[in-house]
Amino acid sequence: MSKNYARLAMALAAATMLGNNAYAKPNPMVGGAAMYPTRTVVENAVNSKDHTTLVAAVKAAGLVETLSSPGPFTVFAPTNAAFAKLPAGTVESLLKPENKATLTAILTYHVVPGRITAQDVAAAAKRGGGKATFVTVSGGKLTFWKKGMGWQVQDAKGNYAKITIANVMQSNGVIHVIDTVLLP
Repeated sequence: MSKNYARLAMALAAATMLGNNAYAKPNPMVGGAAMYPTRTVVENAVNSKDHTTLVAAVKAAGLVETLSSPGPFTVFAPTNAAFAKLPAGTVESLLKPENKATLTAILTYHVVPGRITAQDVAAAAKRGGGKATFVTVSGGKLTFWKKGMGWQVQDAKGNYAKITIANVMQSNGVIHVIDTVLLP
């Protein structure tokens, strides 16, 4: 097997690790906007029409400055549709100033210190007998495992989220888009 063929095979395997979007494209589209690896998590997220609820929550929790810092951070970013799955009134309630501590706990549960790529998750799962666990900034744990062509993550409450877009590289970390809000 030639070296070029072996490299191509490895790249294709990496591309399927977390689904069709796992391979880090130069400027992947998220929510109709190109995501640039030279911008921070916040600078990119504000341009995604699929993450307006997340951006509003980050602002309400006072986390804009933190997520704009050098990091690196790995953010599991729930879409607007993910927030819409929560019981009616939950998001509105969380955005109130008196619920800032609860909102902050939920949001920091979606952040893991460091730059954890799809390949890192797959490698950790291989070492862990099929599952990988990462500790969040809030001190909680997220558990990952392969399901079909993609990966799922389970929160402390037993809820499952699917990673729908992986390896959206940022200047201060990486974003993985998920379809469900994770709860500590």
